Amino acid sequence: MWLKIIIVLLLVAIVASLFGALGFLLKDANVPQSRRTWYALGIRITLAVLLMICLIYGFASGILHSQAPWDHRI
Repeated sequence: MWLKIIIVLLLVAIVASLFGALGFLLKDANVPQSRRTWYALGIRITLAVLLMICLIYGFASGILHSQAPWDHRI
């Protein structure tokens, strides 16, 4: 159960980081040396990597499993 909560929190953090980067992009449009957008996108990439690690761990350990009809195992 804890892994699913971590996955949902990471997804929310990724979306928040994406909108934060959009806000920085719009606010700093006239500032030539602003790197806040790049930092926010770097945080989003880091969060996405953490999400992938959690998903791989969940599927490898059996905590998560697919319920797709084509993935049904007999």
